[in-house]
Amino acid sequence: MSNYHIDQNPHKGNKGLTRAWHAAKNSWCGVVYAFKEESAFRQELTLLIICTPIALFLNVSVLEKVALICSIMMVLVVELLNSSVEAAIDRISFEHHDLSKRAKDFGSAAVMLALLVAVLIWIAVCGPLVAKL
Repeated sequence: MSNYHIDQNPHKGNKGLTRAWHAAKNSWCGVVYAFKEESAFRQELTLLIICTPIALFLNVSVLEKVALICSIMMVLVVELLNSSVEAAIDRISFEHHDLSKRAKDFGSAAVMLALLVAVLIWIAVCGPLVAKL
């Protein structure tokens, strides 16, 4: 067992508002980096930018509007997690390894499932509206 304790981590010294401020800056840097470096993130962000006004103008409840928008936001969340897995794997090695492939494939599958959930939510909410036309 290691003698390392969480109190020894130099990155864990901030408390309260200072910690929240640093966390917010790091989060923003992650979003900016994902936008600059990850084409899938840019595509999904574009989807969010296009679909948000559509969701807001639909004649549905507030809860349904929130579900529509959040379903696409969750795709972005899963994409960020997938990108972090890929970055960690690539940090270890670019060499082909079955476990590395499996980890990257799992991340990709998670993004696909998040997209499927978003599509199903949009169909469930918008389907009745289209059927009335």
